[in-house]
Amino acid sequence: MRVLLTGATGFIGRRLAHQLDQSDRVSLACAVRQSGTAVCGKEFVVGELNTSTDWVAALNTQDLVIHAAARAHVMRDETEDPLAEYRKVNVDGTLNLARQAAKAGVRRFIFISSIKVNGEHTPLNQPFRPDDKPAPEDAYGISKMEAEQALQALAEETGMEVVIIRPPLVYGPGVKGNFATMIKLLEKGLPLPLGAIHNKRSLVALDNLVDLIITCIDHPRAGNQVFLAGDGEDLSATELLRGIGKAMGKPARLIPVPAGVLMFGAGLLGKTAVAQRVLGSLQVDISKARNLLGWEPPFSVEEGLRRCFDPENVC
Repeated sequence: MRVLLTGATGFIGRRLAHQLDQSDRVSLACAVRQSGTAVCGKEFVVGELNTSTDWVAALNTQDLVIHAAARAHVMRDETEDPLAEYRKVNVDGTLNLARQAAKAGVRRFIFISSIKVNGEHTPLNQPFRPDDKPAPEDAYGISKMEAEQALQALAEETGMEVVIIRPPLVYGPGVKGNFATMIKLLEKGLPLPLGAIHNKRSLVALDNLVDLIITCIDHPRAGNQVFLAGDGEDLSATELLRGIGKAMGKPARLIPVPAGVLMFGAGLLGKTAVAQRVLGSLQVDISKARNLLGWEPPFSVEEGLRRCFDPENVC
């Protein structure tokens, strides 16, 4: 199977490229912005992802596209119109690639979306499901939803199969964002007022997500489906911090402050949104991937966290 991967220099794409390059199941080519990135053996330089990107050479003879490139989520986007900027890449750029892929005879298009299409939080023990009505709350989530809808319409129009995968927070070697912030705080040994948080959040280890993507490459039942990715184990903020500390070999110094007190304090400081991400719940139901694909996350949360700090696990 001949596979073209976009976003191969990103957090997810680099790991996926490494795994696929080692596989005898596929012949991998990577689409990159500029030459010399040495992500995989065969590269096509396509430049920026937008409506004018020419994909003809990269798509020639490919059977499948894995589209992991995107304008990534930015916590404090200072552009004048964030949604317009996200749409240029995540919607218009994606649809341009997909249309050219269908024209080139690509049989399946795997799109790495985001759980933000479902929303930002769930009631405790009421996880998101793939068929829930989309409810994105920010520009990034809206752009991913619109890209999904455009791809599904294109699939109906052209017959090219589309597979959509929505991961929640992805963690692994080289992780950035809020997860990296937690690691830094624990490394400093600072006491944190998060010892009594009883929320539940779904995460997905990088290698679990990569395994699901690879499963979807040629699984006959994956076509035109939406899957949520996850480790299959949900953690509270307290459990996650303790797990990270254990994986690092450092004790997590957690002070048991009630979540309501923390939320009240965050409100006074104008940090309610930040507190909600830490204290609120966001759970995903991965039973569709399990039942339809026979897929199980190969790594537990404990193993996934340990792999974050294993120098032999960096590619």
